[in-house]
Amino acid sequence: MQHSLMMKDLSEIDSAAREFLRLVSGRSIVAFHAPMGAGKTTFIKALCRCLGVDSDAVSSPTFAIVNEYAAGTGEPVYHFDFYRISRDEEALDIGLYDYLDSGFLCLIEWPENIASLLPEETLSVDISVGGDGSRTLSWQD
Repeated sequence: MQHSLMMKDLSEIDSAAREFLRLVSGRSIVAFHAPMGAGKTTFIKALCRCLGVDSDAVSSPTFAIVNEYAAGTGEPVYHFDFYRISRDEEALDIGLYDYLDSGFLCLIEWPENIASLLPEETLSVDISVGGDGSRTLSWQD
């Protein structure tokens, strides 16, 4: 089934994040595909807020590759940024499969850089930017 969520502007991001989490409930690996500046990190911050993560703790892990946050339930949320990864071995060196196999939520930016390593059950989400600045998330399950 094809799904999409549209946000006219940032004022709608938290409600879109809540709806997204409801629609993808039970999925633990989510890969966000979008061009630079489309709002991957901004949307992940909104998802984390909805999960009870301290919003000051959420930042892009561009240099660290992975950040771990504590959700309101105490469970970890893993946030990956593979923008600077050029070889699969770099992702494997951080213990990628330990994170992916944990069953905890893994939110991935720039998944195309490690596409061959992602398991089949990964949910791929596209973020597109409209000419009016709106954002549309689309995915198929």
